Amino acid sequence: MTTGTLRLATRGSDLALRQAAGVREALSTRRRDVELVEVETRGDELDEALITELGRTGAFVRALDEEVLSGEVDAAVHSLKDMPTDLPEGLVVAAVGERAPAGDALVTRAGGGLADLPRGAVVGTSSLRRKAQLLAEHPDLEVRPLRGNVDTRLQKLIAADLQAEHERRIEAEANHEGDPDVREEDSEARNASDGRATQQRKEDERTVEEWFDDLSEFQRGALEYDLDHEYDAVVLAEAGLRRSELFYRDEYEVERLDRADHVPAPGQGAVAVTASDPEVVETVRSALDDEPTRVAVSVERTVLSELGGGCIAPIGINALVQGEHVKTTVRVLSADGGTEVRSTRDLPLRTYREAAAEFAAALREQGAAELIAAAKRSADTDDAKRAEEDSEARSASDGRAARPRDPEDEGGDSAERPGSEPNRERGDPGADEPSDEGDDGTDDADGEADPADADPEAVEE
Repeated sequence: MTTGTLRLATRGSDLALRQAAGVREALSTRRRDVELVEVETRGDELDEALITELGRTGAFVRALDEEVLSGEVDAAVHSLKDMPTDLPEGLVVAAVGERAPAGDALVTRAGGGLADLPRGAVVGTSSLRRKAQLLAEHPDLEVRPLRGNVDTRLQKLIAADLQAEHERRIEAEANHEGDPDVREEDSEARNASDGRATQQRKEDERTVEEWFDDLSEFQRGALEYDLDHEYDAVVLAEAGLRRSELFYRDEYEVERLDRADHVPAPGQGAVAVTASDPEVVETVRSALDDEPTRVAVSVERTVLSELGGGCIAPIGINALVQGEHVKTTVRVLSADGGTEVRSTRDLPLRTYREAAAEFAAALREQGAAELIAAAKRSADTDDAKRAEEDSEARSASDGRAARPRDPEDEGGDSAERPGSEPNRERGDPGADEPSDEGDDGTDDADGEADPADADPEAVEE
């Protein structure tokens, strides 16, 4: 294809669209018109109970690639972190763009780093890797699941404080309106003050409506969540924060985590474009491909493939091209962070694929194989338990359906009270919003592929 508009498939989340827009901008340097085509993926349709399976099935990826293979679009834009290491026949990775910062970041309401969090502090993430790395360094933390798009997770972090302030203002306004003596006492107190807290008084004097009107759309969204618990901090991919333009905000503080300890997921921070037509491949590659990034992520995905851990085990792999070597750090942990195998090796650039495979073999001999096998056994047990619970739930449901209906129970269990709404948390990815973590958001199975499907050459043409 040498002329005409290039059609790029992308997911419809805000971050995915931003990444696709970056690809479109790069292609504009080749004087090509580009149309973005939003595609709903199977991952966008699954409920939260299946989110942990997404890394194994490529649920956020397959639908886009199928559009390419069918000829409906010319190419598809992916977060490389989410891509299985095997590709459908006839499809290649046309380009891997220059990598954004690959590491993770700690986001807190009060500021400070991990060392500043108190014992028992609640940190939000659903990533096995991030949880294990956090507990390895700070076993006194409480790590709780946290899903949703990048902005969703940040809103859940700040929600408790905003909701408490909202309730305080509602209560204060109700008291002032109902008790003239309270209003008079407040007025006398303000008149007696020495002016040092003038700005604070102005803040307090605003009505609830005025206070709400002054909130940003981001803050208003946080007020709508029905939280089961508060978070003291959350861990997110730095790339996702920056691409979403959420790295700097007044509501929270962000601290970058050291990649030596908090080793990111393979491919984190990189955007890839898949295509099948040779002319499209060449056009995309010439406009977008960054060779150092391609080499680095190829090393990471090769090590992952050879280790065979996929999304089942907590595995961090990070590679960086430095001169004639590729500095590669790998960290494989138990789920609780109590046991680990960690190593860093400089791989020769000229033979990086072979060297990456040899590095993985050495790690397996050092104990990584045992850790991964234990993680698989645990995952199999969890899968069996989930299947049993689903079976019991279906049986119970069938039993209820078989019972004769009581005429006095018209409407059944599914009838809703007048004016009521389904109890669904706004923005809950378990209902209809895709989970968006790492760099495009899909943290939380760490987006890694099933090792049974692994092909270390898949990222190469």
